[in-house]
Amino acid sequence: MAASEIDEDATVGVAAELLGLTVRTLHHWDEIGLASPSRRTPAGYRLYTWDDLERLSRVVAYREAGLTLEAIRDVLDDAAAEIGTLLREQRAQLAERIHDLQQLDERLERMTAAHERGILMSDDEQREVFGDEWDPRQSREARFVWGGSRQWAQFAERSASRTQSQWRALSEAMAALQRDLAEAVGRGVEPGSEEADALVERHRELFSSFFPLTRQMQVCLGRMFEADPGFASYYDGIGDGLSTWFRQSIDESARHHGIDPDTATWE
Repeated sequence: MAASEIDEDATVGVAAELLGLTVRTLHHWDEIGLASPSRRTPAGYRLYTWDDLERLSRVVAYREAGLTLEAIRDVLDDAAAEIGTLLREQRAQLAERIHDLQQLDERLERMTAAHERGILMSDDEQREVFGDEWDPRQSREARFVWGGSRQWAQFAERSASRTQSQWRALSEAMAALQRDLAEAVGRGVEPGSEEADALVERHRELFSSFFPLTRQMQVCLGRMFEADPGFASYYDGIGDGLSTWFRQSIDESARHHGIDPDTATWE
């Protein structure tokens, strides 16, 4: 039913039904003087006249356009109010909100993809950044091993915002560390020495680019690097005996920080 279809004053309930509002909303607008009924029945019940309903219709229209109740009051009560200006301002604010929501949607899309894929680069882009020997399947397969962990979620959230150039810088930093590790083990640097401790700390800080890595967690990684045939083969391929030397160096560094490597756990 439209307001134009009634030929007599409307009660609050009828007015609410006509305009698709709640009685509570009409009472509130009455209390703040935004839109009040002009008449009352002998028993004191509110009655909205045709003019009252017209004002209510305008309130509804401007509220749906996003204007505040105070702005609506200015439009309706101030004959000099520039309605066009207010509506243009409202459109500008709406355009800004739409832009923000589009950016949010893009971020959520990237984060969703990162949780599913890990690294948001094509296979060719990954090989270009990480080298021809890099297997892009590693990132996807890692999800099946670590996908339910807090660390995978942290990795994905950081991956979602990481650019290709940032991945390249991280890859170059990791390659430089591996060269220095190979050089150190080749020179016979002692695990627990100041130089070995510095390399261990450099590894921890660099690895924390993927997810926060505590010293206890680093101990667990070092043991995996030595015990897992795949990791051991990889590190020993960088430097002869590197997997064991690196595990020992991580253990010694942990002891220097008051951590017993034999009781270290993944946090």
